[in-house]
Amino acid sequence: MLMYLWVAIGGALGSVGRFWINGMVSRSFGETFPWGTMLINVSGSFVIGIIAALAMPEGRLDSTSRAFVTQFFMIGICGGYTTFSSFSLQTLNLIRDREWLYAGGNVILSVILCLLAVWLGYWLGAMFSSMKGN
Repeated sequence: MLMYLWVAIGGALGSVGRFWINGMVSRSFGETFPWGTMLINVSGSFVIGIIAALAMPEGRLDSTSRAFVTQFFMIGICGGYTTFSSFSLQTLNLIRDREWLYAGGNVILSVILCLLAVWLGYWLGAMFSSMKGN
């Protein structure tokens, strides 16, 4: 039952973080292009890559820590923080508004940048995991 609590707390924190960051970015750069969602998805991909590398069986975490990190950070915080459903709706709205360039740019940039971010995060996490000592 405790694992559900960790997921719920992490999800709440991730959702509040997403709301705050998206608002801050939208106020700074406007809402013509969904820059807030882009930043959230790329940074969330980066963070989940780091955590995944640290939580892999040969990583630095013992099985108890691995379970907590997976539940609280990966499923909870990253799940609440990243916004694929928002990305999808914003892309659909851009298409419906006939903003083809923005819609295509959002899809292409999101896929490429998030894949690069998760790879970079995973690589950095794996490098840290393989370092000797605690």
